[in-house]
Amino acid sequence: MTTAPLSARSEPSGLVPSPVEPLPHQLLAALAQHRMATTSQLHTLLRPHATRQTLSNPLNRLRIRGLLDYTVLPQSNRSRAWFLTPDGARLTRDWPALRGRPPYPITSATAASLRTPHTLTVVRSHLAFVADARRRGDEHGHLDWTPEISHPLSDGEKVIADAVMHYTLAGSEQRTKLRAFIEVDRATMGSERLAAKLIEYARLWSYEPQPIGRARSRRQQAGAGAAWLRWYPVFPRVLFILTGATPHVLANRISDLQAMTEQHPLVAALAREVPLGAAVLDDLETHGPTAPRWVPLTGGEPRPWTEL
Repeated sequence: MTTAPLSARSEPSGLVPSPVEPLPHQLLAALAQHRMATTSQLHTLLRPHATRQTLSNPLNRLRIRGLLDYTVLPQSNRSRAWFLTPDGARLTRDWPALRGRPPYPITSATAASLRTPHTLTVVRSHLAFVADARRRGDEHGHLDWTPEISHPLSDGEKVIADAVMHYTLAGSEQRTKLRAFIEVDRATMGSERLAAKLIEYARLWSYEPQPIGRARSRRQQAGAGAAWLRWYPVFPRVLFILTGATPHVLANRISDLQAMTEQHPLVAALAREVPLGAAVLDDLETHGPTAPRWVPLTGGEPRPWTEL
């Protein structure tokens, strides 16, 4: 197996990817995938039934090797948020599970602190699905949630999802693969700007790049030859996860998402073909994502995200 060199030196002993995926390798891969996570989040993600010391020791050893660093979270009893150093990012960038994943190395604890609130909330959302999958016997692991995925739109623009989720329902007779674009809303932007994300996904759903020099022809049907078919066999459902405000404010923001779905013609067309839903993060953590807590953006009673 060929692995990427660590700068000009050979790869540190014990960190070569292997089929058994030792814990240090999983820690590096998880932080390469998620950009940042607290000790508690890594514990829940990778070793939920082990002691905290099981993770603390390898984390500190990786820090001594210069592959990880941390920033101390404010007002958190000195909780640590871990991230890859540039050396750690170089080490992991060509691992098979992470190949093609932009490394986006964080160069300092100060830079890390600027990304902490949103990044950790996205990880928190992921953990709700991980815990639910374990309970149900479904398939959804630490590498089945890829943050900050971008796809091109027309005119050189792009849509950036907070994450793309891959999830496999393990039924008694068949397995069903599901995918979702995840948008995590901490109520830090205006409600109309949040709802406008639906327009971006509708544009991605309908976008068909044209070969240079060939006249544009009228689209025969939505999705035919669409750009998203390069990455997905079926357009992923779009899930909004809301937090950071009172229940009344969050309910209003969900209502605004529903209004955009009803009033914008392209979003309405998307909604006829693609499941769209919104839920409150606290509800997902308390009841699980497969509980009937998701509000369909087309209207109707709350339901599991798998039944939108």
